Amino acid sequence: MVPVLALGWQAAQGSGGLWSHLAAHVLPHALAQTAILMAGVGVLTAGIGTSVAWLVAAYDFPGRRMLEWALLLPLAVPTYIVAYAYLDMLHPLGPFQGAVRAALGYDSPRDFRLPDIRSMTGAILLLGLVLYPYVYLPVRAMFLTQAANLVEVAHTLGTTRRQIFHRVALPLARPAIAVGVSLALMETLNDIGASEFLGVRSLTISVYTTWVTRSDLAGASQIALAMLVLVVALISLERWARRKQRYSVSAQRARPMARQPLHGAARWRALCLCLLPVVLGFVLPAAYLALEAWERFRFAGLSPRILAEARNTFVLSALATLAVLACGLVVALAARLFPQRGMAVIHRAASLGYAMPGTILALGILIAAGGLDRWIGRTARALFDIDPGLVLIGSGLALGYAYLARFLAISIGSVEAGLTRIPRSYDQAARTLGHGIGSTLRHVHLPLSRAALAAGGLLVFVDCMKELSATLLLRPLNFETLATHLYGEAARGTYEEAAIAALAIVAVGILPVILLARIGRARM
Repeated sequence: MVPVLALGWQAAQGSGGLWSHLAAHVLPHALAQTAILMAGVGVLTAGIGTSVAWLVAAYDFPGRRMLEWALLLPLAVPTYIVAYAYLDMLHPLGPFQGAVRAALGYDSPRDFRLPDIRSMTGAILLLGLVLYPYVYLPVRAMFLTQAANLVEVAHTLGTTRRQIFHRVALPLARPAIAVGVSLALMETLNDIGASEFLGVRSLTISVYTTWVTRSDLAGASQIALAMLVLVVALISLERWARRKQRYSVSAQRARPMARQPLHGAARWRALCLCLLPVVLGFVLPAAYLALEAWERFRFAGLSPRILAEARNTFVLSALATLAVLACGLVVALAARLFPQRGMAVIHRAASLGYAMPGTILALGILIAAGGLDRWIGRTARALFDIDPGLVLIGSGLALGYAYLARFLAISIGSVEAGLTRIPRSYDQAARTLGHGIGSTLRHVHLPLSRAALAAGGLLVFVDCMKELSATLLLRPLNFETLATHLYGEAARGTYEEAAIAALAIVAVGILPVILLARIGRARM
């Protein structure tokens, strides 16, 4: 709640004329661009994610087992890295357009060039190709866990496989589709790098430029509050759309539906349809980054600057992960030990940071941390006649706090998944043996939930490495991470300088994808 209250306080400091100027000249265009972007990404992610989930769950064709986990690979590539890679690949002087001109017999970009990827259409396509796994993962799980007897009954009524998808499977998967699309839209709203690189002036870009370029913190806070209203409306709309829907399962033990073998051209069409988003969303950008990184390494080696930024990224992400896991353990354990209604409300409020775009969160923390830093400075000068400087912002504590607030929900969910598998009778047995809460945690809860803690820690660590918007706003002076280094080089147009940093982020990002694939296989 601290960032939200700080935003409200700072927004109130702006004059009425400032708000009228923003409402007349900034917000309409930014809202329209954001709405178009989110609508396009929502339709594309729902279409791709649901289609490929149905193909791998309902049919058997060559390469299906590999594609089940390969379709998750775009999750390993942050949106700003995909935009960075495609901008370089599809540049008028880049390799792709050069090859097309050579094949067609043209010598110069003045004679022939493809449409510029810097457009709303380009942004929708690239974000959709990266974010569709948010829909694919829950929808595939829903298809696999649906009772087989529903499909069998539909078959006995003369329903074709295509009709089963439209009339049985798709209605039952609507909750999973809604959840997946809402997550994809949250990521779209949080994006700052891809939107800026591709020329889309979204609300997030407006917040950043209003504060950084115009030095107008009150105006940025007002735009951020408008974004927060949009987030609340998005979550409320998703819940309202499903308010009257009820789902039940058969009392019999649910069986996964049998996959129908495909023959002839149909099997290769299914393979190509599933392979296309993997190639466009992961293989092409990752291969291009690997090639560019190798060329850069052969030319100049690993620069000390990259090594220092990698060290900064690792240390910062590791420390933030430990803090997030510790706080997540406290919240989840408190909800387990004290299951009163008030605790449930606090537990839900502690998870709200993940729903807030990183720019909103970072701006609110910047205002609160800046005010606290000024108070610490005044107090230190009055009492000890020393100037401590920016204690919170200058030391990186404010950035660590942003990571904590942003990713606490991941930690809480992972710890809860581990704790729910521990019977409460174990807690009661420990108490009868004279062990208190701390001793029970040390001897019972932690050993039995190590796998869940490790999985949650991995997800948080990778998200901290990839986080760009909060890091841009809150990093100390002269402190760069791999993500901010890549952003700076791409903003300057020197794409080749950032290839190694981008490849390192992608390589680490593959780890949680492997984890998700293993979990998915274990549950099949």
